[in-house]
Amino acid sequence: MSESRILVDHPEPGVLLVTLNAPERRNAIDQEMVDGLHAMLDEHGGDDSLAAIVLTGAGEKAFAAGADIGQLRDRTGEDAKKAINSTIFNRIEECAVPVIAAIKGYALGGGCELAIACDLRVIGESAKLGQPEVALGIMPAAGGTYRLPRLIGLGRARELIYTGRMVAADEALRIGLANAVVPDTEVVERALGLARSIAKNGPLAVRAAKKSLNTLSRPGHEHAVEFESATQAELFDSDDKRARMDAFLQKRAAKKR
Repeated sequence: MSESRILVDHPEPGVLLVTLNAPERRNAIDQEMVDGLHAMLDEHGGDDSLAAIVLTGAGEKAFAAGADIGQLRDRTGEDAKKAINSTIFNRIEECAVPVIAAIKGYALGGGCELAIACDLRVIGESAKLGQPEVALGIMPAAGGTYRLPRLIGLGRARELIYTGRMVAADEALRIGLANAVVPDTEVVERALGLARSIAKNGPLAVRAAKKSLNTLSRPGHEHAVEFESATQAELFDSDDKRARMDAFLQKRAAKKR
């Protein structure tokens, strides 16, 4: 596992605390972080003693401010079809035990998609969540177009995805994007408290409940994953995507087209 990107701790029996560890880059999700999350699940996902996972981001500014734009800029349509981020987020959703996102600061783009792949979300008062991909000439394609509507309803999901606007903590709680809002200093501890509550229950029952909830709440899931990746592939090869990501990387406003 890449210790530079993913930190793993066992704060108490049955609970795993996983930290995205690139605070200087607002925990942007790059290939190394994806590889680290895969390695974490390979190592711990099959542990029968595991009851819950808490996933958080290092530093105070972000849970994960999105995918690494420099890497996205160079990815092609064929790369999009590989569903690099979607694959790891699906593994998190499919993890046998509940995964709780503990969010401070920004959870944007791929960071928001990672958060909604988790079972529960505890967010700090400073949190900002959103799917701003359209400003970069692409769309949410790591679960955003099918997980977000399940959480907050199709109408609200359309608005957030089409406009790319960020949602503050109070609105996130009101629309169902968050399960709890607490002071930033209490985010991880509140998430660990939820993990403790889960760990007190029958482990087989919790795992069975998660499997049933996943199965029954998302008909046509495999088709949704494939369709989202194929649609994104067309955008990845567009001139508009390259121009907008160049503008982002150069810290200048994208030219209107």
